[in-house]
Amino acid sequence: MKIFYKTFTLLSGTVVYTESKLHRKQAADKRYIPPPSGGACRGENKAMKKLTKICDGNEAAAYVAYAFSEVAAIYPITPSSPMAEHADEWSAKGKKNIFGQPVRLVEMQSEAGACGACHGALEAGTLATSFTASQGLMLMIPTLHRIAGERLPMVLHVASRTVGTHAFSIFGDHSDVMNCRQTGFALLSSGSVQQAADLAAVAHLSAIRAHIPFLHFFDGFRTSHEIQKIDVMDYDEYAKLVDYDALAAFRANALNPEDPRMRSLVDNPDIYFQLREANNTAYDELPGIVEDYMAQISRLTGREYHLFNYYGAPDAERVIVAMGSVSGCAQEVVDYLTAKGEKVGFLQVHLFRPFSRKHLLAALPKTVRKIAVLDRVKEMGSIGEPLYEDVCAAFINEKTRPEIYAGRYGLSSKDTTPAQLKAVFDNLLLDEPKNHFTIGIVDDVTHLSLPVGAPLLTEPEGTISCKFWGLGSDGTVGANKNSIKIIGDTTDMYCQAYFEYDTKKSFGITKSHLRFGKKPISSTYYVSNADFIACHNQTYLTKYDIIHELKPHGSFLLNCEWVESELEQHVPGEILKYIADNDIHFYIIDANRQSQAIGLGNRSNMVLQAAFFKLANIIPVEDAVAHMKAAVKKTYGLKGEKIVNMNLQAVDAGINALVEVKVKPEWTNLTGKALQPADANLPDVIRNILVPINAQKGDDLPVSAFRGMEDGTMPLGTSQYEKRGIATHLPVWDAAECLQCNMCSFVCPHAVIRPFLLSEDEVKAAPAGMTFADAKGANLKDYKYTMGVSTLDCTSCGSCVSSCPKSGKALKMVPAHEVHQVPAQWTYLTRLPEKAESGDKFTLKGSQFRQPLLEFNGACAGCGETPYAKLLTQLFGDKMYLANATGCTQAWGAAMPCVPYCKNAQGKGVAWSNSLFENNAEFSYGMCLAVRQLRDAATNYVRELDALTKDETVKAAIAGYFAVYDDLDASTPATEKLVAALESAKLTAEEQTIAQEILKRKKDLAKKTMWMYGGDGWAYDIGYGGLDHVFAMGEDVNVLLVDTEVYSNTGGQSSKATPVGAVAQFQASGKKTKKKDLGMLLMNYDNVYVAQCAMGANPGQLIKALKEAEAHKGPSIVICYAPCINHGIKRGMSGVQQEMKDAVASGYWNLYRYSPETKTFTLDSKEPTMPLYDFMKGEVRYASLELSFPDNAKVLFAEAEEAAQEKYESYRRKAEK
Repeated sequence: MKIFYKTFTLLSGTVVYTESKLHRKQAADKRYIPPPSGGACRGENKAMKKLTKICDGNEAAAYVAYAFSEVAAIYPITPSSPMAEHADEWSAKGKKNIFGQPVRLVEMQSEAGACGACHGALEAGTLATSFTASQGLMLMIPTLHRIAGERLPMVLHVASRTVGTHAFSIFGDHSDVMNCRQTGFALLSSGSVQQAADLAAVAHLSAIRAHIPFLHFFDGFRTSHEIQKIDVMDYDEYAKLVDYDALAAFRANALNPEDPRMRSLVDNPDIYFQLREANNTAYDELPGIVEDYMAQISRLTGREYHLFNYYGAPDAERVIVAMGSVSGCAQEVVDYLTAKGEKVGFLQVHLFRPFSRKHLLAALPKTVRKIAVLDRVKEMGSIGEPLYEDVCAAFINEKTRPEIYAGRYGLSSKDTTPAQLKAVFDNLLLDEPKNHFTIGIVDDVTHLSLPVGAPLLTEPEGTISCKFWGLGSDGTVGANKNSIKIIGDTTDMYCQAYFEYDTKKSFGITKSHLRFGKKPISSTYYVSNADFIACHNQTYLTKYDIIHELKPHGSFLLNCEWVESELEQHVPGEILKYIADNDIHFYIIDANRQSQAIGLGNRSNMVLQAAFFKLANIIPVEDAVAHMKAAVKKTYGLKGEKIVNMNLQAVDAGINALVEVKVKPEWTNLTGKALQPADANLPDVIRNILVPINAQKGDDLPVSAFRGMEDGTMPLGTSQYEKRGIATHLPVWDAAECLQCNMCSFVCPHAVIRPFLLSEDEVKAAPAGMTFADAKGANLKDYKYTMGVSTLDCTSCGSCVSSCPKSGKALKMVPAHEVHQVPAQWTYLTRLPEKAESGDKFTLKGSQFRQPLLEFNGACAGCGETPYAKLLTQLFGDKMYLANATGCTQAWGAAMPCVPYCKNAQGKGVAWSNSLFENNAEFSYGMCLAVRQLRDAATNYVRELDALTKDETVKAAIAGYFAVYDDLDASTPATEKLVAALESAKLTAEEQTIAQEILKRKKDLAKKTMWMYGGDGWAYDIGYGGLDHVFAMGEDVNVLLVDTEVYSNTGGQSSKATPVGAVAQFQASGKKTKKKDLGMLLMNYDNVYVAQCAMGANPGQLIKALKEAEAHKGPSIVICYAPCINHGIKRGMSGVQQEMKDAVASGYWNLYRYSPETKTFTLDSKEPTMPLYDFMKGEVRYASLELSFPDNAKVLFAEAEEAAQEKYESYRRKAEK
């Protein structure tokens, strides 16, 4: 079966076969070969200046966007942020666009602000762009309507991502873009990294000529983060394609007082309709303009583009229609099936709006009998999804038309495989194909999913496939990005890299999928049949099915602490048997030991990268070493010479430490399962949901597994069942040396080390091997004291040891394999009742005897945010509503299936939820209104009963209830007494009716505390307006603000909390403006309590501030300094608490409390005793500025010093008033 790629004659006159000519050519040339996936033909215009880039889709699109743009207004959101980061870096370095200027780039406070700034820039006559995704695009929609209505040539680049519904997802589908169908923006889709570059140019060029804005989109993560070797044109070539007459007309129509005009009036019903219809001609002409520019790009690049690109048999009877990254996989399946004689084809949609019926019908073979239209979106309640509806509408009036069926696939980056697409073609063979079907899931509820057959091998012949299993933050992904660049830059091989993440902020699973080959690679799906597999964490062997994805005769690299003679003792028999049965080449390396010896801690990525190059044999080892060392200098140069040298040593270590394992024939007789079934005694949701997801088997879960969870509700405390066992080192406690200060527990980011008090009987019943000491404290003489460690939940951050007053004596970090781990000890301790004599919870020591209702979260090791949140739950967690702003705090606190917020022994805990990033204050305010309304309803019944009843017990309980109505701690026991009295009282029928109404509302009776939680990106920037408004309303709400001074969740972009001189994303040359003083701004309201704290500097002040904030009857905010991994702390994340202390000692951060009742400002910081520069040079975000922009550093550091002095003096003067 021959493949047919329908094309049209190029406007340039270049020889390209039209349909009739191609038929004649095929008849004469039986060797016709289909074009590669990048386009319809391959060739090269020798006169064109081009560049080869190893880049991902984000960089490809950004490269082109930068060329055509004069102004860029941006705001970070995953997965589109790297586009803006590239543009910012290029602008900071003076890179010029095609107009001979650096792009003027600004970071706004929100996506709505970014789009508004673009609107203004366009109105004033400059070409403007932005980059966004998902919720960010949703915020832009009102302004998109305005920009399109005014016919302004904006181009918006979107890494399309799932819009939040029952849950958030950072991964890709088309739900965001499909919300923009009626904005008036043209919608142009790219399906690969190469297309992202080529079609970005088409979007910009067409927008200028047509005076119609474009939304250029490609799949988030699958394209935005996939790395490929591509060709891009030199900026001079792009400049030649611009319609300068159209550009001049745009500029001439811009707003300017020299030639004044007015736009954006208010129309009445008499003319509005006509004006909208007056735009029809321009939109009718737009497909022709786009087709023309596609032809020009095709001529220059040798890659053929059309509004609809057809690939397949010229006489196809079954065709799939889709857009986006599925195209590469679809083309492979078409090749596979046509080689077997099947008449199938694939139509890739590029221009989705305006949707050209004429071009669609022309592109499809006339022989098509059945079409399956695949949409990467679910539109609830619709008769069909958007692309399906458009295709149906295109054929509706045709006398002869094919049968058209709808399908859904790939939501939230669900992997779409060749076998699934074959199932779609197979479905079309049926006499009555299933309509509105799904692929990639098992729908056993509505039965819409198609059955999928055995996996297909459709990769191009000769492709080498590799898969790397890493641990989030271990550097595996970064190392593989370097590897792909080295191979792509130094060989003529095609290359592809894609990285699979879970939702944890850190310490989640990462899977790197790499492919290399002599032929173009369009395999847009995971590697599941690998030539090489590396397992970078030995614990994975018994957690995940890794080895069965390795081909016979493949290579397996295991990073482990075991020597060769110990492998049979530790590696499951099932794995060793597979290795022997399939002639696997087996290698081991102890990369952790090598990296620790060098001084890199657990960052073993460079060691493992070197080992891969030695085994892969893709390029000579000597060359690979040289390239890796050059990459080290480039990657780590700004982090200082010491870091560079350590990584250079790591390269050599990886080459030399590799051990080839001799595979024993007798391994073929081994048994012993690698993966054990879930404990039957686990709760259903854990056994049926959490365990499969954590075993990387979530894709296998059927729809029925989630019945009853349709609204996204999850039970609390699921994190306690994960027990990941990822620690390389563990804290070991020495009872004799311990001061019993509980500081280690106080600072632990993951709540894995905690103090416990035990009675004599509890000590006797304790598991063997536990150590105890006499408890210290006036009321504790009858108790023993011990320190528990949840070894299977520890992340080895070392914060506990670093913060211990007797570090190295009372507490020290020991290699995990040297620690006798007894999980039963932890289980026993956590089930003990809390002791009433344990002390005041509003002290450091006393607070840590309270159960943290936040444990085992997904944050980075040493995280500066989580200890604050954990403390808040220890103080108020069983009475607390928590509205969590989108961001880092959500990423580590709500990553399905890990729910770290948990219940206490009474079944009470934090009532947690999230709405959006920008509206968290309003969201919390709405909760507050509801709580007040519901409590008022309940207490109205209590008052009614009080007036009616004569029962003295009930009346006494009611009196006690109202006596402590606004006392957070006393209200709960008083409520319990009231409920007990009502349940036991003998009341009249009328009284009983009222009592039943009260009992139905018993959850609403006790006082609750309302807290908002989020980072500086929310409170200082995108959510500031809402926060300001809610505080102005005077409601009794509280805010715990963790200030990392950057957008931590999206990669460290600058916020208004970023201080002057700091290097951050969007501030590559150092921030030029001072940090916003949020606390002082909010003090302008006369009823707002404000505190600024740093846990490591003054724990007591923090606890006092939280207590005072909750007690204040009005708005309160506690702003907490939270060092972050994005700061590049040179002492490491184990030193986060010391970093806080140094920040205060240097005057970088100040501690204070402001009471609106007394109008008292208390400055809790002392005069700085440490030079500010000494603090700043300890963080890469400042130190790197001296290396990259030394002149800026000199000026900005001086400004920072001056600003710090001014701020301290202003606080001191305020405290003295």
